[in-house]
Amino acid sequence: MAVLWLVLLAGVSTFLLGVFVWVIIQHFLTVEIPSTLKHPTKLRFLHCMFLYLLTLGNILEKLRICTVPRFFQFVQGLMLIKKDPNVLVTDTHFGTVPVRLFKPKEVSLKLRRGIIFYHGGGAMIGSLDTYHGLGSFLAHETDSLVLLVGYRKLPEYHHPVLVNDCLNATIYFLKNLEIFGVDSSQVVLCGDSLGGWAVAIVSQVLTSIPTLPRIQTQVLICPILNLINFQLPSYQQSKNVPFLTRDILLMFMCKYLAIDLSWTDAMSTGAIIPLVKWKKYRKWLSYENIPRRFWSQDTQPEVLGPFNEAAYLETKHVWSAEISPILADDRIIAQLPKTFLLTYENDVLRDDALLYKKRLEDQGIPVSWYHVEDGFHGCINLFDSQLFSFPCSMKAANALVSFIKDM
Repeated sequence: MAVLWLVLLAGVSTFLLGVFVWVIIQHFLTVEIPSTLKHPTKLRFLHCMFLYLLTLGNILEKLRICTVPRFFQFVQGLMLIKKDPNVLVTDTHFGTVPVRLFKPKEVSLKLRRGIIFYHGGGAMIGSLDTYHGLGSFLAHETDSLVLLVGYRKLPEYHHPVLVNDCLNATIYFLKNLEIFGVDSSQVVLCGDSLGGWAVAIVSQVLTSIPTLPRIQTQVLICPILNLINFQLPSYQQSKNVPFLTRDILLMFMCKYLAIDLSWTDAMSTGAIIPLVKWKKYRKWLSYENIPRRFWSQDTQPEVLGPFNEAAYLETKHVWSAEISPILADDRIIAQLPKTFLLTYENDVLRDDALLYKKRLEDQGIPVSWYHVEDGFHGCINLFDSQLFSFPCSMKAANALVSFIKDM
């Protein structure tokens, strides 16, 4: 019996090692590390670990043992949370939505600012725990009460559950600001990556509920705002840059939106875009709206692939403002609060924020913008990772804090 266990252990170890070697080879064959990124070796290591977990998750999913999201959520559950002795943390629920409140322990004689934060993770990874450090940091550094929303996600929940959870938690919070000791004139709606996407959508919905306290500022950190044009300069320049490659972005979003993965090629080539719709929305979606300093010599104009009607019919819901908030009507955009955009140079989603910046400014919305030249997608969440932190991580975190404090 002992021999069988040793053979099994050796087999499993060999398999895991083989997968890791394959992941490393794939990484070096496909991944690009721009020269502007600091500590490339560290980034390569982290990305290899991410790909390793993703590959193992895919194997387990194909064996029908565990889904990819469940596997990632299990691994995230093993993470240790760093506690800040200066911040009081409370876990609770707003209805069915789990939330985490961060409040400075120092007593305040006046009502505090409130920050509602939606975490990122592509509806597959990311959690209250993975954003615990950022929540504590924001609460302590800005002397604010931070509400971190733990919306429901994959594999059980698809669109629009995530947005509805964020909206419902936000409405509950806004209706009870006094109970939480928050100044109703100082509420910030903030989100990272897919959380930034949720911020854009929720902010637009809140314009139709005038009875609620008005959001003072919306903060979007490297948000996805368009599920239509994947040929923008940043999608070309950073399509193979960690941590969010174009293929991984499409996989995450298709899974969340219940779009079959077989349509990702049609989406990336623009084959889902009918000419009549492109003529209507090009003014908001085209690379021509991206400042020329973000174009490179290799940047190619949008060349829509041969229109695929079947692909369009399977993906046409991405043309709604509830999924691509950049398509919202001008009258809605004109009612949005002042905005802070945080972008990274080496990020496929950089140009989504730049397109939205123009849309907001065209409607007279005040926009502040901070661009991290050596940044990459997700770097802000590594600001307190010590060994695995990057200079761009602290730049992003400090820029966020500085903006909120100076409002």
